[in-house]
Amino acid sequence: MKINGKPYRSIWREASGEVRIIDQRWLPHELRIVALSSREDYAVAIRDMWVRGAPLIGATAAYGVAGQMGRDPSDASLSETWEVLHETRPTAINLRWALDEMERVLRPLPAAERAAAATKRADEIADEDVEINRRIGAHGLALIREIAAKKPGKPVNILTHCNAGWPATVDWGTATSPIYHAVEAGIAVHVFVDETRPRNQGAQLTAWELNAAGISHDLIVDNAGGHLMQHGEVDLVIVGTDRTTAQGDVCNKIGTYLKALAAKANDVPFYVALPSPTIDWTVVDGVKEIPIEERSDREVTHVQGRDASGQIIQVQISPDGTGGRNPAFDVTPAALVTGLITERGICRADAAAMEAMFGDLKAAALSR
Repeated sequence: MKINGKPYRSIWREASGEVRIIDQRWLPHELRIVALSSREDYAVAIRDMWVRGAPLIGATAAYGVAGQMGRDPSDASLSETWEVLHETRPTAINLRWALDEMERVLRPLPAAERAAAATKRADEIADEDVEINRRIGAHGLALIREIAAKKPGKPVNILTHCNAGWPATVDWGTATSPIYHAVEAGIAVHVFVDETRPRNQGAQLTAWELNAAGISHDLIVDNAGGHLMQHGEVDLVIVGTDRTTAQGDVCNKIGTYLKALAAKANDVPFYVALPSPTIDWTVVDGVKEIPIEERSDREVTHVQGRDASGQIIQVQISPDGTGGRNPAFDVTPAALVTGLITERGICRADAAAMEAMFGDLKAAALSR
C-alpha cells in the first residue's frame, strides 16, 4: 500500500540483501524504518511487536531463518533458530507454519545450498502472503457489494477490531483488503475503528492506514461497538485471525469475542478474514487448546501517545500498586461466526466446509 504516495510493504528485502521493516511501535506519529540483521534482531522485532499480525510475523520469521543460514547453515543452527524464533509469540500459528516450512525446505539440502534456498523461500512466503490477501479482498468485495445494493446512496458501515490491515501482513491486509477493493470499485464505505486496548492497534494503526488511504472512518472506544449495532449503524463486522481451528473457532485480538456476541445479538453479519496459513488443523476446540499469550501488565497500566511538544511518551493511567491482567487474545466459537473470507472463497465456519475448501492443505499439514 502507499504512504504519502510511495508504495511500501511491511517487510521487504533490498537489492543489497538487507531486510527492512516498518517499526510499528512508533506509528502513527513517526514512520521509522529499521534493518534486521542478526537472529536476535528478528526475535526482538517479533517479541516486542516491532512487527505484529500473524501473516507478518510468519514472513519475518522466514527472513530470520534466511539471515541465519547466511551466517551458519548447519543443522544445529537451523534447529536452534527454529526454537529461538518460535518462543517469541505463542499464539499466532503463522509463526510456527513459516518456521516449519523453512525447515521442510532446508533440512534435506547440503549446508552449502541452504542460504540461497532460504532467501528464495522467504521471498516466496512474502509474495504468497500478498497474493493471498489480495484474493481475500476480491472475495470479500462481493459481501460489500451485496450490502451496498440494498442501501443505494448510503455508505456501507463496517466495524473492525484490532489491526488486520496491511501493517499486519506483508501487504493489503486481511480484514481491510475487502475495504480497499470496495473503495477501488467505487463503493462508498465508512469504517468504525475499535481503539483496541491495551495496545491501541486500531487507534494507532488501522486509523493511520485508513487516513493515509483517504477512507472515511471514525475511531471508537472498544465498548461502543455494541451500542452502534443496537442502533443499526453497523452493516458488517470484519476481523482478522491469528489462529483458527479445524472446526472454525477463531483466535484473535482480545475483545473480538465480545464483538461477535454483540453482532449475534443484533443480527449483524460477523465475518473473519482467514488466510489459509492461519488454520491450525491439529486443534479442534479453540477455547481449550489454543495457548493464549499473557503480556506485560504495563501495557494495561500505561498508554503511549504524543505530548504537546511532539514527543512520543508513555504515561501511567492507573494508581501505584495496581496490577493488571493482559491476555492478548480470546477465542470466538465458530457458532458466532457468519463466515470465513478466504483466498479460495467464502465458506462456513465449520469442519465440513473448511475441509471441503482446504482438504489438500489439511492433508499436507497432518502428514508432516
